[in-house]
Amino acid sequence: MSNELFDLSGQVAMVTGTSRGLGQYFARALAKVGADLILTSRKRETLDSFAAEMSALGRRVVSLELDVRDHASIQSMAAAAEAAVGQIHILVNNAGCNVRKPALDVTWDDWNLVLDTNLRGSFFVAQAIARGMVARGYGRIINIGSVTSVFGYAGLAPYGASRGGIRQLTMSLADDWSPHGVTVNCLAPGWFKTSQNRVMYEDPEWVEYLVERIPANRPGMPNDLDGAVVFLASEASRYVTGQTLLVDGGISIGRTRAMVKPKEKD
Repeated sequence: MSNELFDLSGQVAMVTGTSRGLGQYFARALAKVGADLILTSRKRETLDSFAAEMSALGRRVVSLELDVRDHASIQSMAAAAEAAVGQIHILVNNAGCNVRKPALDVTWDDWNLVLDTNLRGSFFVAQAIARGMVARGYGRIINIGSVTSVFGYAGLAPYGASRGGIRQLTMSLADDWSPHGVTVNCLAPGWFKTSQNRVMYEDPEWVEYLVERIPANRPGMPNDLDGAVVFLASEASRYVTGQTLLVDGGISIGRTRAMVKPKEKD
């Protein structure tokens, strides 16, 4: 198989939420296979060091301010991106947040923060960037979901609702835009250590509990997502649209012990 299927040279990838976390890993993976980058964050200066790292790879990098909860900010960012680079080939809708609380403690403002950021923001960023993609007849949109797109977890009601919505949104947008050459897919990581959940990984008992449920026998490492994001951004996935790709070490299969452990002999 030719490496040309995965070569993104000459293409421009926008990755939202790249001041930290998985957004930087997504952007780095795309840059390593040739893509130039548009990076976004609510505060542009938080992108400086990462933009310098990507520039050192020989990539053109444009840093833009974006608040996905503000429609005017989305429109302004989209216009600035088009003016700076012309055609945007790839969008990774990564910007997101979480509020981890028991359902009885979730406030109105908690719910709005998570849903407005993760779901409403993803839709309107996709809409703004897809206008150019549809007009030109080509694009790859990758919405970042989660294993909570398909599984429910206590303490994550707003987050799970937003990520489940991302899965449904992905299918709807794929039906809308795929006839115009724009594929839309959802990349759904499992349990990865990020800044949002770092404190949980500091509890050895919880990590042991988690690993027991992952057939791959370990939590995800950020670079475990590299191949998936490159695949969905590239020509290799040209006939894949409306899908949710779980990269979760197998936790979504619902691992259950179906055999009794043999007793040790005296």
